[in-house]
Formats: sequence, structure tokens, C-alpha cells
Amino acid sequence: MKNNITYLIVLLLLCVGQVNAQKYATKSGVIDFEASVPSFEEVKAKNSSVSAILNTATGEFASLALIQGFRFKVALMEEHFNENYMESAQYPKAIVKGSITDFDAGRLSDTTTEFNFKGTIAIHGVTQPLETKVNLTKLGDQMEMSTSFILKPGDFDIKIPSIVSNKIADEVTVTAMYTLSQK
Repeated sequence: MKNNITYLIVLLLLCVGQVNAQKYATKSGVIDFEASVPSFEEVKAKNSSVSAILNTATGEFASLALIQGFRFKVALMEEHFNENYMESAQYPKAIVKGSITDFDAGRLSDTTTEFNFKGTIAIHGVTQPLETKVNLTKLGDQMEMSTSFILKPGDFDIKIPSIVSNKIADEVTVTAMYTLSQK
């Protein structure tokens, strides 16, 4: 009887270890975006405090960025971004969630592998579908994940005043980089 209990405890601990080993996460992911137009001041920002989690058993992925975490070179631009465009007091988060549709942990190595992501992105109180390519590289007990995609402010009901609309691109290039650690 004692051997059965010991066996059961060891089996449970191994199962718990397996479940934990299937999740990779970070709180220091980086998202950059650029909406610059030639001949005008650069419209570019970076957020280096982005949270993300990847479940390697299912390919499910989620990321959360606080809007006020985006930093611009020009403080006034950052203020206008938060107060006038993104209304970050009312809509404080950007959330991406979905699945890496063709994810296979067995394909991961120290060479970058491309996968497909399908999910949603929620910004400014609006949720839109998001499909993009993601690159994953396994480095020891960490994974590097990167992606790049285009968003349009109008798709998220973000109003750009006509006085500055010619200084901000209609399409915003978003890049994200995460170094995920095993949890």
C-alpha cells in the first residue's frame, strides 16, 4: 500500500512538472509601432513591458500591453497619443489572443521556424481578427518569438484629426518581440 501511495505521489509530481513545462511567459516583451510619413516628424513608439504567455501543448498565445507604456521621443506626442487618439484612461490595454495554428513544439530548434497565428486583437474597445506569421526560436529553456503586421487606426475607431491626418500614416507597422521563459 505504501509503495502505491509513493508511486501515485511521484506520478502526480511528474504530471504537474509536465503541465508547468508547457508554458512559456514574459513580462518584458517589446512592441514597436511606426506610423511615420516621409517629410514629417517621426511617429514611432516602443513599449518594453509587454506580458505574454505561450502554451506549447496547445499553441495558444496571449499578450497584453498597457497603452500608457508606449514611449515616444517627443513627450507632447506621447501625451496626444494617450489623451486624444488612444484615450488610454478609458481603453488602457491592447490584447492579442489566439493560437499558433500549425504549432508543433517538435519543430522548434535554435534555427528560426515560421508558424501561422490566428486570433484577435483588441484595441480602443474594438476587437478585430488578426492573422500573421510568427517566428519562433528555441534557445535552451527560453523561446524567442517575433512578428510584424499592419493595423489601420480607423479599424479600431481611432480618430485622427484632419489637421494632423497627413502627418500620420494610414497604416501602422507593428512589430513584437518576446523572450519567453519556461514556467
